[in-house]
Amino acid sequence: MMDYGTGAIMAVPAHDQRDFDFAKKFDLKIIPVLDTDDPNIDINDLKEAFITEGTMINSGEFTGMNNRDAIKKMFDWLEEKGVGKKTTNFKLRDWLISRQRYWGTPIPMIHCDHCGWVPEKEENLPVLLPEDVEFTGKGESPLTTSKTFIDTVCPVCGKPAKREIDTMDTFLDSSWYFLRYCDAKNDKEPFSFDKIKYWMNVDQYIGGVEHAILHLMYARFFQMALHDLGLVDSDEPFDNLLTQGMVIKDGKKMSKSIGNVVSPAEIIEKYGADTARLFILFAAPPERELDWSDDGVEGSFRFLNRVYKMVYNFVQDNPDIPDEYSVSSKADKELAFALNKTIKKVSEDIGGRFSFNTAISSVMELINEMNRYIKDKDMNPALLGHCLKKLVLVLSPFTPHICEEMWEALGGEKSVYDESWPETDESALVQDTVEVVLQINGKVKDKIDVAVDINKEEFEKLALENEKIKELTEGKNIVKVIAVPGKLVNIVVK
Repeated sequence: MMDYGTGAIMAVPAHDQRDFDFAKKFDLKIIPVLDTDDPNIDINDLKEAFITEGTMINSGEFTGMNNRDAIKKMFDWLEEKGVGKKTTNFKLRDWLISRQRYWGTPIPMIHCDHCGWVPEKEENLPVLLPEDVEFTGKGESPLTTSKTFIDTVCPVCGKPAKREIDTMDTFLDSSWYFLRYCDAKNDKEPFSFDKIKYWMNVDQYIGGVEHAILHLMYARFFQMALHDLGLVDSDEPFDNLLTQGMVIKDGKKMSKSIGNVVSPAEIIEKYGADTARLFILFAAPPERELDWSDDGVEGSFRFLNRVYKMVYNFVQDNPDIPDEYSVSSKADKELAFALNKTIKKVSEDIGGRFSFNTAISSVMELINEMNRYIKDKDMNPALLGHCLKKLVLVLSPFTPHICEEMWEALGGEKSVYDESWPETDESALVQDTVEVVLQINGKVKDKIDVAVDINKEEFEKLALENEKIKELTEGKNIVKVIAVPGKLVNIVVK
């Protein structure tokens, strides 16, 4: 009997493809024990196995029950009959720490014919690797060739004894390195309890999928064991985990063995490091797979060129950028709104969410808004200069090199990375008016600005009095007016 996660106990080929294939090959009878509402599945003429949650059929006293409920009853039935019992199987195996390698950490154990296995004396620790070894390439450890390492004396009785020649796997060290980082110069103990209590836990752990499966299991095991021994204050080492996704190219995991690796040197030589950084961060959320795209890299390069040209064209036309600026016109307010909306969005996205792709997307939207503003006849150079400076600041974590250069061009006297992170001006996010769409039978016919606090009745009246709407609805029967304040008015006509 097996539980495939749906709650159904599958013991027949109708609900397991491997058993289904076996039954077909040897012409065995296939009897379904679960009904389904799927119209594409004929349970009396199955083409393949199916797994579902549903009502039990052909199951004796369990017929008619939901399969999840039936599982519990089946366990009870087995125990009552004395032929089985419910149990949980853990997929745990013995943890092998030894390797037949030279470059591992020596295991400080000694074998004595009289005393058996005994640990090395503390004053003789650490046991160091010898240098008189020969690397033969054979299966045994290179330490077997050392004339100075193997032969020693028993720490208990003083008689001749032999050292353990296996070394520890490197994961044994990597399972507690974060604790040693807290007290790296301690030559009396692995780490001080007080320093661990002060520095731990690790606020944010970032690693690949392989780490999530193995390294984190080892690290948590060590931390819990050390906690049980009273050596650390917490039984968990990491407060938050971000597991990076794989990089995919041509439908496969990017790997040297497959031969689909993209050389960073080539990308950097052609486009620069900032383009490579921007594409990787923008192409996908960090926890998802990243599908490498040469076109995407080219697009990131073009975007950075747009920003660079915008900055340098502005500096060329405005060599003296004033510090003071005002917001007066409608276009000014729209630009100030877009800027502060972007600052707030980027701050939230990179401040804990690690949503770098959406942060960069909001910067791109700001660039579009700034381009529209530049084309305005009443463009305010002081306001635009202020926005360009803030733009460079919020873009700098993603593309540091080009932002450093643009910051200097904009008059920055020190490094952009010595500047404070921009704060959101909440007052700029308060809008008096909002752009809404006017629709006829669901199709957009016009856009207008209305007060943000306009009520439904006023909104309907304003839409019906719009010259374009009046022209398009003249002579037609208005069946219904659907007004959603702040968003749209849809006029249904016949």
